[in-house]
Amino acid sequence: QVQLVESGGGLVQAGGSLRLSCTASGRTFTNYGMGWFRQAPGKEREFAAVIDWSGSMTLYADSVKGRYTISRDNAKNTVYLQANSLKPEETGVYYCASRNVRFGTVYIMEYDHWGQGTQVTVSS
Repeated sequence: QVQLVESGGGLVQAGGSLRLSCTASGRTFTNYGMGWFRQAPGKEREFAAVIDWSGSMTLYADSVKGRYTISRDNAKNTVYLQANSLKPEETGVYYCASRNVRFGTVYIMEYDHWGQGTQVTVSS
């Protein structure tokens, strides 16, 4: 059973940055494609960024492209999301997810495991 634990959320002013982390326990981390998703209050969960098992292939939502960077350290079983130039409308809970396939996907239903989420609040 894979367990994912996110950290790094918090309160930041508009234009600021946060680095989110997600550490996995359980089976071999390099078997997983990973993704970061976010859910604003009253809205559906949405894709932000995904990464393949090696870290060489990434994909971003248009809304975050150029401001967010997803990366992973397989030696530490951890995936990161560096979020820069944050906007108030990006306030919400940020979740990481893993799938038992080596490549990420933008489709929420194709992920097998989810973390509990970390709150990000961007003040104006």
